[in-house]
Amino acid sequence: MTDTLTVEPEAAPGRPAQRRSPRALPRFIAKKVLITVGLLLGVTVMTFTLVQLVPGDPSLTNLSETAQQNPEIVAAYKAKWGMDKPLPVQYLTYLDNLAHGDLGVSQSTGNPVLTELGKYVPATMELAIPALVLSLLISLVLGTWAAVRKDRAADHTIRAAALTGLSTPSFWLAIVVLYLFFYKLGWFPNGGRMSTVYRPPDHITGLYTVDSLLAGRTILFRDVVWHLVLPVVVLTALTVSVLIRFVRSAMLEVLDQDYIKAAYAKGLPGRIVLVRHVLRAGLVQIITVGGLALASLLSGTVLIEQIYSWPGLGQYAYRAALNLDLPAIMGVGLFVALVYILVNLAIDILYGVIDPRIRVS
Repeated sequence: MTDTLTVEPEAAPGRPAQRRSPRALPRFIAKKVLITVGLLLGVTVMTFTLVQLVPGDPSLTNLSETAQQNPEIVAAYKAKWGMDKPLPVQYLTYLDNLAHGDLGVSQSTGNPVLTELGKYVPATMELAIPALVLSLLISLVLGTWAAVRKDRAADHTIRAAALTGLSTPSFWLAIVVLYLFFYKLGWFPNGGRMSTVYRPPDHITGLYTVDSLLAGRTILFRDVVWHLVLPVVVLTALTVSVLIRFVRSAMLEVLDQDYIKAAYAKGLPGRIVLVRHVLRAGLVQIITVGGLALASLLSGTVLIEQIYSWPGLGQYAYRAALNLDLPAIMGVGLFVALVYILVNLAIDILYGVIDPRIRVS
């Protein structure tokens, strides 16, 4: 990401500073979009190739044992899904369908993959977005506090807590939290997006919290939030453990700069120095890690979704892999790649917004 961005050199003494072209940012965005298209094309090639290399026959996985014994049924199944054609033809057909917004039809459910992604992705977003927001807020406060209190008791405590979180397996933490707050205390439900006594809200965004509010069903909204608490807490704890170390490191680097020391030497209040100078400079690195954390959360957290019976993208990908559902696997792979590419594009653009020294080369 940083290879496309440069820090403008300071103007030489006696020479005017270089004028910034107003078209630099639009050119940069257009260039990134073209690169994104090329990357997506490369992703389709890699995904298609890797799926073909997976051992096993999808027809044997999806057909019953009786049907597997009948060569005509097996041949008809392969002909239906185009598996009897040469691989280049299959790939070109896939690309043609993709260009028309068709990700194919799931071999295990018979539903369009795009429709199924539209059902499972919002469920994952409903977990990922609050988890990321909470993680950024907590890690910014604790990471900055640890940097300011370097080598003191607060710093050691926060670093030890972060290291403990990094060393804790996600499935173990999820099970312990579920056991404590559901089984022992009975404060929260054991999983799912909502209680079975309620009818799901009408599909508008796919986010139950938003759709229930739009429908004016506040009781359902509270029930959905109640089901969100435990998985969001687990995801937040795991993400904070990663982010807090980067925040501390970024803040320490900024605090060591001469202009920060000069600001303190001039007698500026510490709160103003932190908010106006330290946080702003440190955000460049934090955004990079935060963006990757968001992409990771949106890609699906299989274990967390499995433990909390959350019908998200992770569970969908898991079932697709078990059934060798090739269109579904390729659809998930393409979506995950698209998330990472778009997040990286957003990070590149935010660099220039946050740090005025950074301009498009």
